[in-house]
Amino acid sequence: MSYGILPASQQVVFVPDQLIAGNLKLVTSTVTFAAGNTLVRGQVVGQVTASGNYIPSVATATDGSQVPCGIVVDTVDASAAAAQGAIYEMGEFNSNYMAFDASWTLATLTKALRQFSIFVKTGLSNAIV
Repeated sequence: MSYGILPASQQVVFVPDQLIAGNLKLVTSTVTFAAGNTLVRGQVVGQVTASGNYIPSVATATDGSQVPCGIVVDTVDASAAAAQGAIYEMGEFNSNYMAFDASWTLATLTKALRQFSIFVKTGLSNAIV
C-alpha cells in the first residue's frame, strides 16, 4: 500500500567563513540593534548606555558603544528600524574575518574584547585551531 508520500532528502554544502578561530565554546545572545545600520557577520559592536541597543563600536564614541562587547553572528538589516539579531559574547575569532571601525587598531581592539572572553586571533598566529 502506498500513501503517495515519497521520502525526500536534501543535500546542503556547508562552507565555513573562518570567522570562528578556535575550540572555545561560543556563547551567543539575542539583542536589539539600533536603527540606522546594516551590520555584517563579524562586526564588532558596543551597547549604547541610554537605550541598551547595539551599534558598531567606535573607539571615540561617548555613548557607551566605545566599549566593544560583542561580535555580530549573522548580517542584520536595521537600516530602517531597530532589529533583533544575535551577537557572540564569548569565543575565539579570526581578525581577518572581523569588521571593525577604523578608529580601532587590532591591538587595542584585542585588548578591549578580552575582558568579555572574546579572544582575537590573527592569521599569522599559530594559536588558531
